[in-house]
Amino acid sequence: MAEQATRLRDFHDAALIVVDVQNDFCPGGSLAVPEGDEVVPVINKLAPLFPVVVATQDWHPPNHCSFRAQGGPWPPHCVQGSPGAELHPQLDRSHIVAYVKKGTRPEKDAYSGFEGTDDSGNPLAELLRQRGIKKVYVTGLATDYCVRATVLDALKEGFEVHAVADGMRAVNVKPGDGERALEEMRAVGAVVENSDAILAAAHDAPAPTARV
Repeated sequence: MAEQATRLRDFHDAALIVVDVQNDFCPGGSLAVPEGDEVVPVINKLAPLFPVVVATQDWHPPNHCSFRAQGGPWPPHCVQGSPGAELHPQLDRSHIVAYVKKGTRPEKDAYSGFEGTDDSGNPLAELLRQRGIKKVYVTGLATDYCVRATVLDALKEGFEVHAVADGMRAVNVKPGDGERALEEMRAVGAVVENSDAILAAAHDAPAPTARV
């Protein structure tokens, strides 16, 4: 009985945040993260557990400050309205209740999902609080950039944060950047775990009620 109690986990006040699983960050994209598409099956398995699933997207103007032509570090990527800015085609959208776009202004970069807003201008933290969310599970691309920033900001906003290690992939501009990002997340209070532990804990938990 005690073992069963430790396995159960309550997801009624939890949200899954899917960070930037966009075509340009997947193999074949203009800023591809190695094995970036491998997060998709993990996310698709987790999404039904949560009453709230939010997807973030880089949504850059063509002259965005992060692009090399404007002096930034990256090639053009996730340009507003382009195929590269769309979510990966195999990502299951049926559980997504909100889309948050970030990096929409030419002069301002934004790595964290908490710097973005939905189409009505609502910031991510407000979207979550309106739905009674207290815990967030973060997945997506890339571990050492936008996922890291989203995790750190979620903690600053007061959420309990779980970083789903096998549901993210790193750029690793410097070897080991991804592992260092996970260690930083742990050090500041995030729970770093794999999806199998989450799925096992949810095995006997009640099905979530979607909140739109």
